Amino acid sequence: MKLRTAIAAVATVPLALGLAACGNDAKPEATGYKPSAPASTPAATNTAAPVKPAPVAHLNRVTFVPSMNAAMTKQKSWRVTGKMTANGTTVLTMDGFQTAKPLALSMEMTGAAFQGKTAKMVMIKGTGYLSIPGVTPAGKYLKINTGQSDQLGELLEGGDPTKIFKSFDSSLASVKFVRTETIGGEKLDRYAVTVNTAKALAAQGKKVPAGLPKTLTYSMWMDKSHLVRRLSFDLSGVSMVMSMSEYNKPVSITAPPASKVVSR
Repeated sequence: MKLRTAIAAVATVPLALGLAACGNDAKPEATGYKPSAPASTPAATNTAAPVKPAPVAHLNRVTFVPSMNAAMTKQKSWRVTGKMTANGTTVLTMDGFQTAKPLALSMEMTGAAFQGKTAKMVMIKGTGYLSIPGVTPAGKYLKINTGQSDQLGELLEGGDPTKIFKSFDSSLASVKFVRTETIGGEKLDRYAVTVNTAKALAAQGKKVPAGLPKTLTYSMWMDKSHLVRRLSFDLSGVSMVMSMSEYNKPVSITAPPASKVVSR
């Protein structure tokens, strides 16, 4: 498979990965429950009226990113699984892990985008390793530095989740609470999160490709601690659904051995 086709297939992955990680120390504004009014007590008895549960203060445009930051700073690792479809056809599925310190990613992607075979990507700080069917020899990896200006370098640089996430500080347009839903036996709050596409890319030092919509809206499901558990988005006919789980599970991401690394 040609390199350009492989890159196009995974080009939207970082957009989703960026929501699963953070790298700043923004402090959240106070969130939680609003205090309920004190219950009145009839003068003739000592029995208080039942106290109704206080309404939940859902996140908004101001509190969303800080609250997600606060939840993520407590996480050392997490698992990411997902499926990408185009016009109703599954293009690829993915399964991998990310760690916060050190910043690292290990991901396997399988599907029609890779002729039914499996592509692998490993990123550790500023260095990445790519194994793409039809591009690299079977079982071998290309070692790439994120500063490289060619297509492989751009693909790898786009995989840095913290870089994508930090762009939310300037590109977040709106946050709307949709409803509470039960997914996997857990009650999750669903939000519609819209970002300004041009500002998001500008924050990453990238130009806006022709035909890209002005805004991109993510559906995000968060637990009560504001950890992202699931997200989805549609972009130019491509749909992505991803789930985050196994937070803080011990994970070790290492570079491939020298014997499996090839030069270009």
